[in-house]
Amino acid sequence: MFMSLLGADCQKKKCMITYRNMTEAQNRGEKNQAAFILYLVLTAMVSGGLVMVLEILGSRVIGPFYGVSLFVWTSLITVTLVSLAVGYAAGGILSDRRGTPDYLYGLILIAGLLALLIPLTKAIVLKACLPLGLRSGALASSALLFGPPLFFLGCVSPYIIKIAAQEMKNIGRTVGLFYAVSTIGSFLGTVLTGFVLIAYFGVDKIFTASGIMLLLLSVVYFLLFRKKLYPLLFLGIPFLLSVPGYAGSVVMPDGTKVTRVFSKDSFYGNLKVVDYEYGETHTRELLIDGLIQGGIDMKNRMSVYEYSYFVEFLPYSLNPSGKSCLVIGLGAGVVPMWYEKMGIRTDVVDIDPNVVEIAKKYFGFGLKGEMIISDARYFLLNSKKHYDYIVLDVFNGDTTPGHILSAEALGLVKERLAPKGILAVNLAGSLEAETFMTASVIKTLEAVFESVDVYPTFSVEGGGGTGNLAVIAYTSAPLSLNLGAVRALPVHPLASEVVSGIMGRKFRFPSGTRAIVLSDNYNPIDFFDSWLKERVRRNILETTNPDILI
Repeated sequence: MFMSLLGADCQKKKCMITYRNMTEAQNRGEKNQAAFILYLVLTAMVSGGLVMVLEILGSRVIGPFYGVSLFVWTSLITVTLVSLAVGYAAGGILSDRRGTPDYLYGLILIAGLLALLIPLTKAIVLKACLPLGLRSGALASSALLFGPPLFFLGCVSPYIIKIAAQEMKNIGRTVGLFYAVSTIGSFLGTVLTGFVLIAYFGVDKIFTASGIMLLLLSVVYFLLFRKKLYPLLFLGIPFLLSVPGYAGSVVMPDGTKVTRVFSKDSFYGNLKVVDYEYGETHTRELLIDGLIQGGIDMKNRMSVYEYSYFVEFLPYSLNPSGKSCLVIGLGAGVVPMWYEKMGIRTDVVDIDPNVVEIAKKYFGFGLKGEMIISDARYFLLNSKKHYDYIVLDVFNGDTTPGHILSAEALGLVKERLAPKGILAVNLAGSLEAETFMTASVIKTLEAVFESVDVYPTFSVEGGGGTGNLAVIAYTSAPLSLNLGAVRALPVHPLASEVVSGIMGRKFRFPSGTRAIVLSDNYNPIDFFDSWLKERVRRNILETTNPDILI
């Protein structure tokens, strides 16, 4: 009897121990399940954020080579949407066949490796796609560089929902939660990239950091939830895939030595300072997204480009007694420094503080007047000053931004002019083929100002009909140019032939030329002038060493 009771007591204790072990195992399982769900939430947020990082950074990889015009953004957005769509479909199919988290984090690992490869392969891809032309080249470059990692990131969402639905009871709540988290990640990725990362870190470093974050997501999963150590080896890959440094200078076929002195990505574009040396000649240029914003001779600091002399000499010839000037768009600082040398107090407006620092450090820019960091239109709307000269020299995406050339914006410019004030606009335009937008800008100016004259900085006869135009506008009856007032002023030899030969030659569009008045409501410059942007960009690619742009 005693033995029987003892056996029953032992059996009871064993059952209690077993039950306790089962309870502890169940608690551990619930904790692991909760931790895994939280990790899936983190995965969704990081993946959603990095999709936007890759898309936004794409413009900084493609931009210096193909510009930042409408067709470049169209290429990037198209590649992003198509890659994600195909990734969603493939991820959904694969998750039904191989619905384990191991496959999910394997896909994320591949996406991270592909992101790490972008800095290494961008030069090869951009050069290889150049023969395709600007539109096809931009699309192909975007597809080859960003399509693969975006495809694998697209696979993530359906995989996460498939796995989470197995762990959570409410499918609607599960889907809503992960879509919300992914969207929050996209929001954070967009804001951080656009407002912080680009300005303070190089583009290559951001791609590398994005790749490392995806590698970490995968490796940490295998460590914490699968207890496997071998994935740690993948963390050594970023150190093996180091981006080769730029050689510093290249020699062109004609013997010109080209040196990239400075390069930085700002909020508004890729900024470069490039030196050209050939024999005794040494010039320096400022490039924003590959577009020349000004150039000087390093020996005498004089401008080597004709357009600057046109927007300096023409307004001064019409109003030699002017005492104040506003320059909108600093560039290398050549134009405002000329006006100040003439004893004219000059204020400058530019949206990018980095351009100001570059102009000071590399082009000797200095100013007695006020340097205002602001959007041009915002400044015009809020300023109360009046100027004898206003020079509008703003370029973005290879042409002047449309919001500066509407009738409303030009009306604000008119309000800032003194009674005898002169406006000079440096405009990239066409005088022969596809003149709709250029003629529309002139018609818009004529709707605001009483007198408007167009002075090409190139020979119209046999010159292709496109290039920089100096457009002069003012609020009085037509004035006569007094070029004698500027004839004795120095001009650099590289620009003297054009300045002395064609300055003062006006151009008028033939009667009946198709044109509209541009307004804030309807201003299709980006669309109708896309061909001109392509021509400008094509000329840049033909005359500039690709390594400098990349």
